[in-house]
Amino acid sequence: MKRRTFLISATGLMVGAALPAFAEDAKPEKPDLAIGVGGKPLFYYLPLTIAEQKGFFKEEGLNVTINDFAGGSKSLQALVGGSVDVVTGAYEHTIRMQDKGQDIVAVCDLGRFPGIVIAVRKSLAGEIKTIADLKGRKIGVTAPGSSTALLLQYALKKNGVASADVAQIGIGGGASAVAAIRNGGIDGLSHLDPVISQLQHDDDIAILLDTRTEAGTKALFGGTNPAATVYLKRSFADANPVTTQRVVNAMMKALKWIGQAKPADVADIVPKEYLLGNRDLYMQAFENSRQMYSPDGMVTRDGYESMMNALKALDPELANATVPFDKTFDPSFVKAAKI
Repeated sequence: MKRRTFLISATGLMVGAALPAFAEDAKPEKPDLAIGVGGKPLFYYLPLTIAEQKGFFKEEGLNVTINDFAGGSKSLQALVGGSVDVVTGAYEHTIRMQDKGQDIVAVCDLGRFPGIVIAVRKSLAGEIKTIADLKGRKIGVTAPGSSTALLLQYALKKNGVASADVAQIGIGGGASAVAAIRNGGIDGLSHLDPVISQLQHDDDIAILLDTRTEAGTKALFGGTNPAATVYLKRSFADANPVTTQRVVNAMMKALKWIGQAKPADVADIVPKEYLLGNRDLYMQAFENSRQMYSPDGMVTRDGYESMMNALKALDPELANATVPFDKTFDPSFVKAAKI
């Protein structure tokens, strides 16, 4: 029996006691690691950037290459196809893939709120006052099938609008998303910071729904709703337990750093292009999104139930699905994390 299998099958105390020593004493099985992400400059994925820029991966003996895709669905495809080893992506993908018989599991939660905002062009604010008014409109998302698209679809359904009645257009992240609003190519968007704060600052949008906060998230989902996670194939974790633990260690260090950071600290450390030409605005955007980061790396059962209910409501294929919580999230690496 593999060492990792033994540790998971033992008691919670055994995992907590044995894995740190095991991970500390052994070298990573796969020190050269490819991580996929869909829109790295977005605040949704800030823990990944912090882990990279602060050298937390290197501290853990990992040489990480980050592949940035147009959206979360693209990074999932890369994991399934084998071109990346690990993904920082939406928790929902673990449920979808488990239902399809693919053993993909989250090992660390990064965000407890989605951090996604639905807004419309300011010039249309008089016509589009509610989510229901989006019917027949063109709405930008990071990529079709991504978390921004899922949240939009769920909000539409809750407000009596069929997903097919809204054109959902992939606009990527960063400057391309800002341009899509400003050139009139879309009527609104379902997107994240710093894009949203940039558009707010320049008075380009009117906000209809805001899940950067606990209040906004509860208004839509009725509770917390896990957002970005670190997920991978369970077979990878089984074959590379030390590597997996080191990835989680690095991400937990990043979450701890974010929890204590001042806005200026964040602006100092991210790549300059992430600031979108306005450092003060970036710092404000971080404050707007600060609540969404996980304080402890754990996906909660109520968060899982919130996400599961949303997926059941949206996807006919999942309407009668049974995907156990422990299939979607393995807490043992977070519990054993050295930070």
